[in-house]
Amino acid sequence: MKISISKEQLSSLDRVTFPGKIHVVDTLPKLDKALSELKSSTTLGFDTETRPSFKKGVSHSVALMQISTMEDCYLVRINKIGIPPSLRSFLEDTAITKVGLSLKDDFGVIHKGYDTDMLGFVDLQKVVPQYCIADASLQKIYAILFDKRISKGQRLSNWEADNLTDAQQEYAAIDAWACLKIYNYLSTKAFKPEESKYIITDKNED
Repeated sequence: MKISISKEQLSSLDRVTFPGKIHVVDTLPKLDKALSELKSSTTLGFDTETRPSFKKGVSHSVALMQISTMEDCYLVRINKIGIPPSLRSFLEDTAITKVGLSLKDDFGVIHKGYDTDMLGFVDLQKVVPQYCIADASLQKIYAILFDKRISKGQRLSNWEADNLTDAQQEYAAIDAWACLKIYNYLSTKAFKPEESKYIITDKNED
């Protein structure tokens, strides 16, 4: 059995909105407060954003790190405050499970600019195959499970801008929050692959 959603099916779905509160963390005092609140959770959603490069051979360091509970998402502006010891300790804390997707890419960007070990992480791309889900993108995985579409309209925006727009904040928050929501849902065993409406057969595979 194989579960996959087509582009046409995806585009027909209603867009998801972030249901919680977004906190922009751009100073060390704000970071200390955020980490204090986040450490009360045992499982969190995680993602990063990097300023896109439109020139071959040119890349940028991580600009934003999103860490989310189901109710709050903290947008840590790495381009402004870096990764101080308190945040490094958090990222290396194996007692807190941080859930992301395609983490190899995130880790690569972070290691490029900061000497930080990333410990206690779970990559959803290694989890979803256990549920017969063949798609690897966050957008498609979320759609398969919840029949909602995550908009990717802000992906190539400037994440190093002086101020993040409301649209950027919403986009960034959803990406981290969605990882946690997916993980929590699959962990409860509520998803029944055999009942999914996105099951495909060899006949209709592209």
